[in-house]
Formats: sequence, structure tokens, C-alpha cells
Amino acid sequence: MRRATLSRNTSETEISVSINLDGTGSYNNSTGVGFFDHMLDQLARHALIDMEVSAKGDLHIDDHHTVEDVGIALGKALTQAVGDKKGIRRYGSCLLPMDDTMVRAALDLSGRPYLVWKVEFTAERIGTFDTELVREFFTAFATHGGITLHVEKLDGINSHHIAEAAFKSVARALRDALETDARKADAIPSTKGTLSE
Repeated sequence: MRRATLSRNTSETEISVSINLDGTGSYNNSTGVGFFDHMLDQLARHALIDMEVSAKGDLHIDDHHTVEDVGIALGKALTQAVGDKKGIRRYGSCLLPMDDTMVRAALDLSGRPYLVWKVEFTAERIGTFDTELVREFFTAFATHGGITLHVEKLDGINSHHIAEAAFKSVARALRDALETDARKADAIPSTKGTLSE
């Protein structure tokens, strides 16, 4: 089974993460940041990754360290759980509509992290959540997950919808990329023979 459990403890955050890439999308996420928990729930549900995240951070300062460090931990857990990537489809993409919003995500589990982020929000905050932190999460997740990730907002007015569509579109793309390719289940999907670097 493609599973991983890890902890990350710093002077700013204490985080534990558990994921199962072959799950059903069940989740139990508690970071102390309500909107972020909601987004992590969407990521788990639509990627069909069972996910448990527990985080205690310096929220008396702001949400930044918690959101970024969860992205780091989840990226590392993904790398650990997917292993040598034998048999995966590797690529995934999704064009996701949500009411007024349309977001496109495309990714490659290449082992070469890179983020192209073309998402602008119409508000600086969703409740008390800083919308800039959506990019911070995906930067950390892509970097430590070895993901080439492109996310682009094609349309959208409501910032809640924009953020949620971004998480859902990445989740659906990730689901496709992680699925087993029945025609090449015993092979690493690269002419180099490796996707580790």
C-alpha cells in the first residue's frame, strides 16, 4: 500500500501527517485554521487520498508558518508514499468549474519541482484567512513533493470559489497522475528509467 506517516517539528510548528494514496478520500484535518482545514478536506476528497493532518502552529503571529509547513509535510509524505513511481500515469490535468470560477491545473510527478501560479484573488482575505497563503501552500507542496505544477485561474470573482477551485483542480489532477497505468503497471513512466530527479 502506498502510505506514509511523518512528523515535522520546528520552533514555529508541530505537524503530523498520515496519507494513503489508495484511499477513498476520507479525511481528518485539524490545523487551527478553519478555512485551510476546509481546503485540505477538498484536496483529500477529490484526490481520493485518505489524509490526516494535525498541526499546532504560532497562530498568535499569523497563519503563514502553519500553512507553509503543512505543505512541506504533505509534499514529503507524498514523495515517501509514491516511492519509485513505478506504474503511475505520472501526468494529470483538470479544468474545474465552480459557479463563477474556472481554474485549470496540470501537473507532472516528475521529481523536478516547479510552480507556475497564475491565480489572482479579488479579496485579500477569506474570513480571516490571507489569500496569499494559497500560493504559499502549493509552493511548499510542489517543492517537497517533486511536482511540476501549473495552476491558472481562467475566470472568477468570488475569492472563496477561486481558492476552492484551485484545491479541487489540483486534487483531480493529482488523482489522475497517481493512478496505475494498466498498460505499464510494471514500468517507471520515463525514458530515463527514473523519476527521482
